[in-house]
Amino acid sequence: MKISKEDVKRFLLSYQNLLPPRRLSGGEGILAFVRKVGCLQFDPLNIAGKNTDLVLQSRVKNYRPDMLYRLLYEDRKLLDGWDKNMSIYPIEDWPYFQRFREDAKDHIRRSEHIDEVLEQIRKDIEVRGPLSSQDFDFDKKVGWYWAPAKASRAALESMYWWGELVVHHRAGTRKYYDLAGRHIPQDIFDRLDPNTTEEAYHRWHISRRIDSIGLFWSRSGDAWLGIKGLNSAKRTAAIEEMVRSGELIELEIEGFDYPVYTSSVNRELLDRSHESTGAPEASFIAPLDNLLWDRKFIKSLFQFEYTWEVYKRPQDRKYGYYVLPVLFGREFVARFEPVFDKKKRVLNIKNWWWEEGVVVTEDMKEAIRKCTDDFAGFLGAEKIAT
Repeated sequence: MKISKEDVKRFLLSYQNLLPPRRLSGGEGILAFVRKVGCLQFDPLNIAGKNTDLVLQSRVKNYRPDMLYRLLYEDRKLLDGWDKNMSIYPIEDWPYFQRFREDAKDHIRRSEHIDEVLEQIRKDIEVRGPLSSQDFDFDKKVGWYWAPAKASRAALESMYWWGELVVHHRAGTRKYYDLAGRHIPQDIFDRLDPNTTEEAYHRWHISRRIDSIGLFWSRSGDAWLGIKGLNSAKRTAAIEEMVRSGELIELEIEGFDYPVYTSSVNRELLDRSHESTGAPEASFIAPLDNLLWDRKFIKSLFQFEYTWEVYKRPQDRKYGYYVLPVLFGREFVARFEPVFDKKKRVLNIKNWWWEEGVVVTEDMKEAIRKCTDDFAGFLGAEKIAT
């Protein structure tokens, strides 16, 4: 099936609920979106909203962070887990990640200092309820993945990764853990992995990844991270079989050297991709938004090159520390650097860069002003400073 780049953009952005933006409503809208895309990537940095909140503010009308918090820690419809790196996914997906939890038991970094505190942590959580690493007096430190850590933190994270604990709630960046069986419905908690073979698991997770974006190619890239045991050859073979079985649709985009794939359930939306989507609106896109999981793919489709520069040295950054892309209609037209001053309740726009060749119109400026006001409301800002 051949398709133009413009139709692909309409399809992809419509699928991502960005064309038009901010049309989903409330908790039900959030839940429907997360179930469609599988997961949202989590990152704790909060310069002008955390990544998961930034993803949702561009899609959900009048979004506020407490809406996601309720779904995670009160309604228990969503769950902190590990999919594409740290993620949030629907609680009913718990059985599908049994392979990850079993692998964590076998390969997680261990030490005698972790092992010697595990039983005490279990007993304390059993009796006292949700606890954080600060609730334990173990003062020994261990070599951990990102930096040396207290044995209590390493033990809690280990128990979380292998599925004994879940994140009960968060207070800022601090996580409080509780026994998984207390918060995951019993029928979900006890259910075995539906994928009984590696091949079935790979097909499920490949389909999930493509659904996370909406439409994607088979080239190696960050979007395929977190799929246990999958390499390029296995991925190619699985996708070819999924096309033959009708599970996936293969598309040829004009000007692309590689085919792309989407789920066959998206055929109706694909058939409508040539239809007009109304007056263009603006949206600010999260740095780890599902749409941006593969930078090469986005560059090929939109001619927009984006790098999240938070891990670069200041002198090596082209733009800034925490920069968000600006989408207007079907095109990326700018990027900007927001910083939210929580004490003064001020949204500071430190820098703004228009993309090369963009013709700035009054309609575009008005749409961006409206989007900025909505963004300030999401943050709780009382003033915008430029």
